[in-house]
Amino acid sequence: MSRPVILRNLGRVDFEPTWRQMQAFTEQRSAETPDEIWALEHPPVFTLGLNGDPAHVLAAGNVPVVATDRGGQVTYHGPGQLVVYPLLDLRRLKLGIRDLVTALEESVVMLLADWGIEAAPRPDAPGVYVAGEKIASIGLRVRRGASYHGIAINVDLDLTPFGCINPCGYRDLAMTRIATLRPGARVESVRPVYLAALLRRLGLEAAPAPSRREAAASRAGVPTSDHSPR
Repeated sequence: MSRPVILRNLGRVDFEPTWRQMQAFTEQRSAETPDEIWALEHPPVFTLGLNGDPAHVLAAGNVPVVATDRGGQVTYHGPGQLVVYPLLDLRRLKLGIRDLVTALEESVVMLLADWGIEAAPRPDAPGVYVAGEKIASIGLRVRRGASYHGIAINVDLDLTPFGCINPCGYRDLAMTRIATLRPGARVESVRPVYLAALLRRLGLEAAPAPSRREAAASRAGVPTSDHSPR
């Protein structure tokens, strides 16, 4: 039986407050809190992972640089990039961190196959690649058995800012995007296809969002009848 997950399309939102909201959600969640997946875009921002070396930011210019608590090195987020944050109770889903990384990557491969694009992950560098060029980047954090942060898929964003960093800590790593390979691709058309692939891969089913009362009760550890895990 598929487990329920709440999907939220947040539109274009700043990175730092969204990160703080993910942290708060993870800290406040209980064993009864429904899982959520957030889909969104960020305004231009460079983010550094826990082990990120600031030297990999070559020339930030006017783009803010935010040091975060995710895994990985440095990456760029901007309009035209689909960002998906899975806020999942991994213990409840019986998933390890490697299982989640694989699911995120394989769902991108499935998405791109629908566009006739052959893609694959790399065992030595998390993410998804097309002919050696990176099209999706992954950085996760697990706390109290629950995940946050996630995956960024280059759809039709301007790739120029990637030239201001060593993406993911790799010098001269080439980046690509779906719109370069299939002109006309937009986040709005890619989002539902990717989310459907990810839900199938994880064995999840979209569920309606709980009311504010139910959400507050769930965070407090009080079971709710409509949205308790199944």
